[in-house]
Amino acid sequence: MADSVLANFVLVIHFAYVVFVVLGGLWVLKWRKAAWLHVPAALWAAVVEYTGWICPLTPLENWFLMKAGKTGYQSDFLERYLLFFLYPDRLTRQTQFLLGTLVVVINILIYAYIVLKGKSRI
Repeated sequence: MADSVLANFVLVIHFAYVVFVVLGGLWVLKWRKAAWLHVPAALWAAVVEYTGWICPLTPLENWFLMKAGKTGYQSDFLERYLLFFLYPDRLTRQTQFLLGTLVVVINILIYAYIVLKGKSRI
């Protein structure tokens, strides 16, 4: 049971990380120092998508599931609503490249806005 709970905990952390990568630039609008966390996180996520690497959280989730005696996710709330976003069906290299580009473009736009807004105050 504890391993199953830990697997779900890692799944939630994984999802929160993805949300932070995509939308963390909005947090930077309010608190500029958050960029020190957000920029490396977004860069790492883009590298993972562009190279086809596996995020280290994925094997950790699977390890806890195997320790819990499961071979895959069962359909509970977390798995039903979060897995779709983290592991879309038929994820191809082209889709991964598109997702990486989406992360980069969204964040470039947010940071460009921050830089331009900051210059207009001078």
